[in-house]
Amino acid sequence: QVQLVESGGGLVQAGGSLRLSCAASGRTFSSNRMGWFRQAPGKEREFVAAISWNSVTYYADSVKGRFTISRDNAKNTVALQMNSLKPEDTALYYCAATSKAAPSRRPTDFGSWGQGTQVTVSS
Repeated sequence: QVQLVESGGGLVQAGGSLRLSCAASGRTFSSNRMGWFRQAPGKEREFVAAISWNSVTYYADSVKGRFTISRDNAKNTVALQMNSLKPEDTALYYCAATSKAAPSRRPTDFGSWGQGTQVTVSS
């Protein structure tokens, strides 16, 4: 398994930007598909973005064109650049990892999770 620690959350006004980072430990990081999920109060955890070991990316429709996921295998990190933030982006954001080869948007396919970092967007 991979141990994950998120950072970079905070309070920002609508239209602003934040950059989330996820630091991973474990020798298998470079072979893992990495993802970002989010969970708002009273709602289910939802997929945001994911990136394969060779940096192929895919996004939820709600964030496409505004968010960018990237990874640095040499530093064992994955980042989520969030631009043009909206109040509906407010949630606890989680970094996750999976060793499954096939692309997935399902939280149950990701076996390693961080503790989460809060993002709050004010209107």
